[in-house]
Amino acid sequence: MKFSDIPGLTELKSKLIDAVRSQHIAHAQLFIGKPGAANLPLALAYANYLHCQNKGENDSCGSCPACSKSMKYIHPDTTFVFPLSNVKNDKDEDRFKSDITKSWRTFLLAQPFGDLSDWINSFGAEDKQVSISRDESREIIKALSLKPFESKYKVMIIWQPELMHPSAANGILKILEEPPVNTFFILVSNAAEKLLPTILSRTQIVQVPYLTDEELNGYLSNKNPELSPEETQEIIQLADGNLNLALKLINNKEVSYHTHIADWLRKCYKREYAQLVLLADEFHEMDKLAQRNLFQYTLSTLRETLIQFAGAATIGRIKSGEAKFSQDFSKIMNVKKIETISNLISDASYHLERNGSAKMIFLDLSLQIAKTIKS
Repeated sequence: MKFSDIPGLTELKSKLIDAVRSQHIAHAQLFIGKPGAANLPLALAYANYLHCQNKGENDSCGSCPACSKSMKYIHPDTTFVFPLSNVKNDKDEDRFKSDITKSWRTFLLAQPFGDLSDWINSFGAEDKQVSISRDESREIIKALSLKPFESKYKVMIIWQPELMHPSAANGILKILEEPPVNTFFILVSNAAEKLLPTILSRTQIVQVPYLTDEELNGYLSNKNPELSPEETQEIIQLADGNLNLALKLINNKEVSYHTHIADWLRKCYKREYAQLVLLADEFHEMDKLAQRNLFQYTLSTLRETLIQFAGAATIGRIKSGEAKFSQDFSKIMNVKKIETISNLISDASYHLERNGSAKMIFLDLSLQIAKTIKS
């Protein structure tokens, strides 16, 4: 992956490139971003740039032998560490490692902006806990004890270090603080608050923000010209800077979230209980991504309602049709009601993610919202 393959983040890319060109590279960096941020793609592009034999001022060349290998994720001087399930289906350790490495490369090629759940689903561990095992620290030390094969540098990318077994995390502290010459760690985390303080203190923090609406709009319009402006706008609003989610929403664009939510909230307001039961049936038939997105879009709608209630429409993020609903809805809402409903939706999302009955969760949420609106 090249920097140019990642939308936005111009200033951050420039800082990373300048560090390499000036030879002021921190030996251990922690790329922190929320799930859906481009911190893993940024780490991949950074490793590619480090190895590139014909570095440009703004990016790797993309055509030298090092780039060709890096862009296939087979460069011998880039090592990946990533979480796995504890259950191995193959008793042959070497064959298992070979197969899982191929799966990892396939995942990066197919879903470079994917998240942890995408990776888990890609190798069939949907119902299993994943972690970076205690044995991995020995593998890290072993890999870094070897001299570079082709590049001037060795790069170790540890994805989701917050999932490291405590023994593994403690096992790499010394080499993380004093790695061999021209060896660089790039830790990529979506939950840095779960990392050991000793890990945090040994790394340079690189905050990777979500994309702006403009950056996301530019990327989607360029890559998916078949999307209408209305579809693009709905995706941008729902994704809220999360590129991975935006890409998934493209495959679910047939769902008109605004229309569905406006109808739902009106029925809650009118206490049309029979209709709410029917909506619960419809919700139950949606796939999990669409269910999650419906809740997320509802939270976005509540945000816009709060903005309308506060008289700050100039900072709103929605178009005229949706703004009309938010304006009308704000007349029957107040800050306390919006806060209560937002918390109810967050709780419902939590139970949905833990495989609760979608129909019961939605129906109970609808009844609670109806009660809150009328209170």
